Amino acid sequence: MPYYIDAERVSLDDLKKRIEETDLVPSRSSLLEDIDGTFSKLKAHGFGTLADLRKALKNPKKIPALSTETGVDPAYLTLLRREIEGYFPKAHPVSAFDWFRKADLDNLEGSGLKNTVLLYDALASPGRREETAAALGIDPDCIDSLYALADLTRIQWVSPTAARMLVAAGYTDAKAVAAADPEELCSDLDRVNREHTFFKGTIGLRDVRRLVKAASYLS
Repeated sequence: MPYYIDAERVSLDDLKKRIEETDLVPSRSSLLEDIDGTFSKLKAHGFGTLADLRKALKNPKKIPALSTETGVDPAYLTLLRREIEGYFPKAHPVSAFDWFRKADLDNLEGSGLKNTVLLYDALASPGRREETAAALGIDPDCIDSLYALADLTRIQWVSPTAARMLVAAGYTDAKAVAAADPEELCSDLDRVNREHTFFKGTIGLRDVRRLVKAASYLS
């Protein structure tokens, strides 16, 4: 399974359903306004998949022209672009996992595994992880842990620190998060945060529900 969702396999109807099922933040709630009509216009223009639409929206400077062509308000297209890009989290540098030995992180970076995307894709099988550990002189448990963390950062909103919290709470991959009971996960995260103080504040159930839903699109 690749790091990112396969945008070619996500139809516009799938995208519309995802937006409708998402507990959108207030600044994006207007995406639900006349969503049927808007997506009908986009499909009529020839967009069939998330990949098609993402490519067209990639450059913000081209949105006014696209608005004219499709009849969809430019402000709506701008919000839609932001929502879609959120489905493709930026890669985190390996150095962001700075609670591991610096020498091990440097070895990974020097071998070309510089970020979470490269790390996840290169170490997808247990055999590859064993080979990499042996070749770089890194403890296999360290490699397995970094792979698990890279897997979790595939989930929208999950930073390296959030991934570390999830692992500490017993959720070691995106599939486990997708299958989690939100209330139980929220309690587990709150517990490990109180024990280790990953960040100040409390864990909100609403955010955890969003997290579980986001993870479900990866499994």
